[in-house]
Amino acid sequence: MWPRLNLFGLALDRMLTINDVMLQPKDVRDLGEQLDSELTMKQRVSRVASTCFYHLCRFRQLKCHVTSDVMNHLVVAVILSRLDYCNSVLAGLPWSTVAPLQRVQNAAT
Repeated sequence: MWPRLNLFGLALDRMLTINDVMLQPKDVRDLGEQLDSELTMKQRVSRVASTCFYHLCRFRQLKCHVTSDVMNHLVVAVILSRLDYCNSVLAGLPWSTVAPLQRVQNAAT
């Protein structure tokens, strides 16, 4: 089991000084992804999974109106691209955290 890290605990002893102004880091946002204070990424995983399931339900309504080739392109463009975006920040997380994303991938197939 990985030890729980806390960004606020790490940031207490680190101050950044720019032009005699002391700054203390709070939230980390990079490429549109925000890291939570405990580095669990549960909010990101939950948001991505719910968005993907929403789109999969909408695609199910289109299934009888488009060919399977078109459906495959839609799933790759909308679902798999969301799963792949910034997935390197999920490395090393416990299975319980990333399991919803695996369920999305299974449903997309």
